[in-house]
Amino acid sequence: MEYVLQKEKQEAERKRVEAQGIADYQKIISSGLGDKQLQYEQLQVMKGLITSQNAKVIIMGGGKTPMILDGKN
Repeated sequence: MEYVLQKEKQEAERKRVEAQGIADYQKIISSGLGDKQLQYEQLQVMKGLITSQNAKVIIMGGGKTPMILDGKN
């Protein structure tokens, strides 16, 4: 039983370390993302969708998020 408790404590510590790493990552990303970076990321995603054989993209004007339709609908 002591072995089981030790394993559970190690798993809890691993999860704490993972959660702290995720929190640090999110803090770094959120402080560095500006409007230009977000626009660039959006363009990269749209480029990937446009070249996909399984999706069609309708780009709305005025900076709106595109509506994505798959060929099954």
